[in-house]
Amino acid sequence: MVEQGGADGRAAVAGLFSHTGAAYTVGITGAPGAGKSTLTDALIARIRREGAEVGVLAIDPTSPFSGGAILGDRVRMQDHATDPGVFIRSMATRGHLGGLALATPQAQRVLDAAAFPWILVETVGVGQVEVEIAGTADTTIVVVTPGWGDSVQANKAGLLEIADVFVVNKSDRPGVAETVRDLEMMLELSVRHPWRPPIIETIATSGEGADELWGVIGEHRAHLYRSGEVEVRRAARLREELRMIVAAMLRAQVEDRCRGEEFEALVRRVEGREIDPYAAADELLR
Repeated sequence: MVEQGGADGRAAVAGLFSHTGAAYTVGITGAPGAGKSTLTDALIARIRREGAEVGVLAIDPTSPFSGGAILGDRVRMQDHATDPGVFIRSMATRGHLGGLALATPQAQRVLDAAAFPWILVETVGVGQVEVEIAGTADTTIVVVTPGWGDSVQANKAGLLEIADVFVVNKSDRPGVAETVRDLEMMLELSVRHPWRPPIIETIATSGEGADELWGVIGEHRAHLYRSGEVEVRRAARLREELRMIVAAMLRAQVEDRCRGEEFEALVRRVEGREIDPYAAADELLR
């Protein structure tokens, strides 16, 4: 319901909202092929070993041509398909370029209200730094692979802004030391913050490094609660979400205004150079 939107989805979120705020969200992002889904699978196994339940939102790209989505992340997480303590939902971006579906925050609230203490959000890899994940997660993991040094340099500003933890996955491949060195250099040159993102080497297919990653997530969580930053981050998240909702509502009004005979008549006047586009827009807004 919340994924489809509309009155029913809004009513559902309104009913659930007062029961949310207890879950801890971990975002996992990175370039295509970095192994995010396999790493998510390893984290699910680690969380379940602790005896905790976990909800997973896997964001898949929507085709700009067919409008469809593969929704294939659940295929890689079949080990947990029959585990009642794990809920995995694949969601389509529906053309939203930032890598996150517009309904993701609402879907997180459904899992939060259902008393999942941990929520993992895995974003679609679109070949660019997906800064939106930082707005929807308490801890953000950026996954890179060996030989990614050039991209690291190109994207270092965005990466350093969003990453709480760096994971060099597929660390059995050549180039691991160089990638770790590039990341360390980025961190040395960046503005110092109380939390310095650690760099963890993993081989997600075998689960190697998953325990260390889970430990670092716990350390970052403790840091956020100890420093009070968790409240700051969540307040900023709500502020940005409110902006997005207002923008979406205004966009719907704009689309409604920009159709029909009055709009077409104004277009013809602009085409005939009787009126400039700004003046036409003023008339529509009036």
